[in-house]
Amino acid sequence: MKDLSNRQRLIFDYICNFIDDHDYPPSIRQIQDACGISSTSVVDYNLRALERMGYIRRDPDVSRGIEILRGGARRSRVVPVPIIGTIAAGQPIPVPSPDTWRSHDGAETIELSREEAGGRQDMYALRVKGDSMIDANIEDGDIVVMESAQTAQDGDMIAAWLKREQEATLKKFYREGKRVRLQPKNKSMQPIYTDADNVEIQGKVIGLRRLHP
Repeated sequence: MKDLSNRQRLIFDYICNFIDDHDYPPSIRQIQDACGISSTSVVDYNLRALERMGYIRRDPDVSRGIEILRGGARRSRVVPVPIIGTIAAGQPIPVPSPDTWRSHDGAETIELSREEAGGRQDMYALRVKGDSMIDANIEDGDIVVMESAQTAQDGDMIAAWLKREQEATLKKFYREGKRVRLQPKNKSMQPIYTDADNVEIQGKVIGLRRLHP
């Protein structure tokens, strides 16, 4: 590792130790803070240098997308997925803005195995509020893992953004002519019917985590 500057060696050692401790890589912000670096752009510059020299591989489309290639920690066996907000599993509730759906550095995360991730790149997680999906074994307080998607098939469980209402909800999706039925999985609740052009599909449920007892 004689080809590394002191700062590059510090960053590389921190990444290796972080992966050893957590089994997933650190965010750029965490590297900045831990290594006492003035800005994230300086971190990015040194990460690009480490990549050019073959010490790491980076995936620009994945948050925390750093993989050690030589001279350090074992490869991460898990994929971190950011928890980016809350979604209703009852009547729709307002959310701050469509930007809520985008992942960001420093977000709370859950971990999926590489097998669970299945090679998917664009994943996020949402906390569930409400009990309209209880018959699908999704309870209030659960966390659903989402794959970002703009289309869905009948029967898919989706995060639906209702444009006119500026609200989001978690439901089963069905097309019925020019309208859409958003179906709860709770026998005591009625479906939501709306025009197809009022529904923006934000993602499909691909997994579930139950963090509460």
